[in-house]
Amino acid sequence: MKTTDFARYLSIFLTDYLPKQRGTSQNTIRSYRDCFKLLLKYFQCEKGMSIDRIKLRDIDRALVLDFLSWLEKERNCSIATRNQRLAAIESYFKYISADNPELLYHSQQIGSIRIKKSPKPVISYLSVDSTKKLLGVIDTTTGQGRRDLAMLSLLYDSGARVQELIDLKAEDVYLGRFSSVDVVGKGNKHRTIPLTEATGNILAKYIKEFRLDLPQNQCSPLFFNKFGHRFTREGITYTLQKYAALANELDPEIPKKITPHILRHTKSMHLIESGVDLVSIRDFLGHVDLSTTDIYAKTNVEEKRKALAKAENIITVEMKSWSEDKSLMEFLNSIK
Repeated sequence: MKTTDFARYLSIFLTDYLPKQRGTSQNTIRSYRDCFKLLLKYFQCEKGMSIDRIKLRDIDRALVLDFLSWLEKERNCSIATRNQRLAAIESYFKYISADNPELLYHSQQIGSIRIKKSPKPVISYLSVDSTKKLLGVIDTTTGQGRRDLAMLSLLYDSGARVQELIDLKAEDVYLGRFSSVDVVGKGNKHRTIPLTEATGNILAKYIKEFRLDLPQNQCSPLFFNKFGHRFTREGITYTLQKYAALANELDPEIPKKITPHILRHTKSMHLIESGVDLVSIRDFLGHVDLSTTDIYAKTNVEEKRKALAKAENIITVEMKSWSEDKSLMEFLNSIK
């Protein structure tokens, strides 16, 4: 069967252009791959098109808009996910237009689709006390429990993204007077994250128990499941929610469902509350733009505002309305 231009360029885009020419992270490549898998499913199921016969010119601005609408209405995708899928498609067409000037206008039409504005996200996080209770329910009398304590303690203390934790190897952990962990974040950017003494001690015991300190195990995954395989996102989320449900029985204020990203938010908010400046927190989290980190500071201010609103007897004097006076000037002059 003859290969279409869409299939040929998509293969090059995902396997050569993104990883080799752009240095795009595997996480982003997987996200782009998933976008086009959904796009093909949409073509096949909703448009009755044969996947093997799709050509570049079949994908125009109107069809992409229909696809985005399908994601939201039929698959119940969030606006953020919708925008991510659009970014992947636009990136693909921007790539092919460089080699195919005749498709430049076609690409520009797709690139003119605007992202949707989404409501400001509500930051969910745990208090210091709730975080202690969450980690405190882990049964450390078993090897699995000690592994889980090390994994979740590191996830919280480092503020790492879940994929960053999954990708860690034994050699990425430095244990000493000032323990730290080296992670690879978005855009393949490396950063070193300092750890507290408590987390360093937990990791030291875990690494020794599971023989990860041996030279032959330095390249092994830092955390692995009972089959010896590297943890997945689903595996870490399942483990975290298992302990969240136990903690909820002790304290109903602790959510039954806690995602790994909530622990990242939790660490960020605890740093804000401790007085750490935003630039340091940005570098700690691996954010590129300070505005991304700024949401934690705004959330902290909002929490303080709510606390103040609960206080009693604050400013009880009423301001008179100027409309009750003879003139606006008299009203202004009355304010002392």
